[in-house]
Amino acid sequence: MTAERDAGGLDADTIAFAGRCFDLARGGRSGELGELLAQGLPANLTNSKGDTLLILAAYHGHLETVRLLLERGADPDRVNDRGQNALGAAAFKGALPVLQHLLDRGAEVDGHGPDGRTALMVAAMFDRTDAVDVLLARGADPARQDADGRDAASLATQMGAYGTPRRLAAALAKKTQS
Repeated sequence: MTAERDAGGLDADTIAFAGRCFDLARGGRSGELGELLAQGLPANLTNSKGDTLLILAAYHGHLETVRLLLERGADPDRVNDRGQNALGAAAFKGALPVLQHLLDRGAEVDGHGPDGRTALMVAAMFDRTDAVDVLLARGADPARQDADGRDAASLATQMGAYGTPRRLAAALAKKTQS
C-alpha cells in the first residue's frame, strides 16, 4: 500500500513534518529548529505561500530564531508570494531588535518584491515610527516609489498614519537639501 501524495508529490507525513518546522519558526523554538537544521533541514525552507522560516520568525519577533536561521544561511532578502521579505515582516510588527539584526546581517534596506514596497513603506503605513527611524538611519530612501508610484509618506497618509508622514517629510527635506 502506498502513502497518499499531494499534487506536488509529497506524502502526508512529509507535509506534516514541514508544517511542524514552520510552527517552530513561528513559535521561536530555536533549540528544536537548530537540531533540525543541523540534520540538514534547509534554512530557506519555503511553505506553499512562499514564506520562509526566516520571514515567519521575523514576523513573530523571535530574534534568537532569526539569528539562528541567518547563521545557517537563510537569505534575508528572499520574498514570499506576496512580495514580502523578512525585513518588511519585522517592520510591520515593529520588531526593532529583529529589524536591526537583519540589517546588521546584510538585509537590503530598500529590498522589495515585484510590487516595489520596501520595509520603510510598510513601517510608515502602519505608523511604526521607531522602525521608520531605524530604517532611515540605516539608509532607507524616503523618496523611493513602489510599482504604483507611491512613496512611503503617501502610503502612510493613505493609511491614516499619524506620526510617520511627518518623519518622512523631514527626511525628504533633509535629502533634498543635501
